[in-house]
Amino acid sequence: MAKSKQNSGASEPHASGLMPARLLDALSTGTHTAVAFSLQLAHAIRLLLEYTGTTYEDKLYSCGEAPDYDKSQWINEKEKLGLDFPNLPYLIDGKTKLTQSNAILRYIARKHDMCGETEEEKVRVDMLENQVMDFRMSLVMVCYNPDFEKLKPGYLEQLPGKLKLFSQFLGDRKWFAGEKITFVDFLMYDVLDQNRMFEPKCLDQFKNLKDFLDRFEALEKIAAYMRSDRFMKTPINNKMAKWGNKKE
Repeated sequence: MAKSKQNSGASEPHASGLMPARLLDALSTGTHTAVAFSLQLAHAIRLLLEYTGTTYEDKLYSCGEAPDYDKSQWINEKEKLGLDFPNLPYLIDGKTKLTQSNAILRYIARKHDMCGETEEEKVRVDMLENQVMDFRMSLVMVCYNPDFEKLKPGYLEQLPGKLKLFSQFLGDRKWFAGEKITFVDFLMYDVLDQNRMFEPKCLDQFKNLKDFLDRFEALEKIAAYMRSDRFMKTPINNKMAKWGNKKE
């Protein structure tokens, strides 16, 4: 069983600003696994690790305070890890070393047959994986923008239209690919929940999306995790963000 280590978050620059990091050392089928996360991209990966019963150790790189937001902890280490494309998040599982959050999610999901079974399910997974990341980034760009207060009304104005598309895509299915949960449900839960935090009433007219969130949170291992002291829902963003940058 791995032990937990924690510091405060840091990472390298991102298009929307500096992203904080989270390092997890996981034990997966007897193989040592290390995963480093940015806060925004950490939650879905952590939820999937918990759901699949993966034991992991959590460590946070520290990010300095304003105005410099020193990221030397990550910069001093990133070239020593043997990564092809040094970045956060990363995963090391034996000889396998990955970066890119969705690649990490897929890697974990493949070990547990959570990428879709039929061709239709796989197509839905592939499409939603990319669509939800576009959706995530639209909120990220607002949260890290110095003109946050000016941009927020415009984001909220177009939000119902985006949510409607996801609601239609889910339809009356139990999960987004079909009857069996896949890794994109973890992505969708994370991004829908963040938007619900951003605007608590945004899902009121989309009952199937609200039911999806409730169904996800009721999963035995997810519910247990959310009750545990390991669960950290916030902060969502790093210190330089205009929203979601504080632990609540």
